[in-house]
Amino acid sequence: MKYKFLGNTGIKVSELCLGTMTFGGSKGGIWSAIGQLPQQEVNEIVKRSVDAGINFIDTANVYSEGLSEQLTGQAIKSLGLKRDDLVIATKVRGKMGDGPNDTGLSRKHIMQQVDESLKRLNIDYIDLYQIHGFDAATPLEDTIRSLDDVVKSGKVRYIGCSNLAAWQLMKALAFSTQHNLAKFVSLQAYYTIAGRDLEREIIPLLNDQKVGLMVWSPLAGGLLSGKYSRTKNPEDARRVNFDFPPVNKEKAFDIIEAMEPIGRSKNVSVAQIALAWLLHQPAVTTVIIGAKNNHQLEDNLKAIDVVLSEEELKQLDDISKLAPEYPGWMLARQGADRK
Repeated sequence: MKYKFLGNTGIKVSELCLGTMTFGGSKGGIWSAIGQLPQQEVNEIVKRSVDAGINFIDTANVYSEGLSEQLTGQAIKSLGLKRDDLVIATKVRGKMGDGPNDTGLSRKHIMQQVDESLKRLNIDYIDLYQIHGFDAATPLEDTIRSLDDVVKSGKVRYIGCSNLAAWQLMKALAFSTQHNLAKFVSLQAYYTIAGRDLEREIIPLLNDQKVGLMVWSPLAGGLLSGKYSRTKNPEDARRVNFDFPPVNKEKAFDIIEAMEPIGRSKNVSVAQIALAWLLHQPAVTTVIIGAKNNHQLEDNLKAIDVVLSEEELKQLDDISKLAPEYPGWMLARQGADRK
């Protein structure tokens, strides 16, 4: 396992991060479709991940309506893991009750939910507290000031964000800098070889501002797991009941067909090739892996050992690259003489 600095923080996190979206799921809805792991299986997955060198665990208050955080915290306690050896991340934004203020990024909701997450996780502090998305009803400035306060309180070490547009992230960073407030150190975002939209605006921003990138759904909701192709559509897979995230499936199938022979030549799975491609991308800090069972976990863990040659990377880049889009093609044309 390799470790990388999380943005500009000076702390190191494992290149694979354990995602906990499959923990719980007993309350129905989309969570049951994603995963329904009970405590004993959660303990096994957490133990195997930590034994493999993973020190980074990502959860969210909204996952299974708090049950994921609870199961994660109990696993850490039951396994006797040393709290300070782990980097624990969770999120706030989603709906956590039926009341009118039980959602969003208001000061009231943030202050309430940080305490609730600490209780469920059974820990004294959160390493990385992330906003789970944008809240158009709350001024971004109010959210940043509230997050700065939870950092100053000692309940949170660093703050991060997820699913923001480039302008929203840059606005937040600029406001924090101007007022000497806590800054977002990381962005958690969707990025796969079948969905490279992040490369247009956001990855250049992350590189420029030294913000870390945590990748969610690196297998495109299971589409790149090896179970799917133009001729295979398993009836028991997650996308049957939860077809997310959106993917151009025809292009994805072209990419899968390019990954299959590379996988066969290395005796590894398509999923490992898809994960390895991400691990070869310089902007990526960590790739979040989730598993419904130990077999999936073991397969994903092996991705750290897959080395892609320059020729293989070029082949995969050619089949998956984004179509030119303005102003990108004009910036490249005009800027060529200044590189």
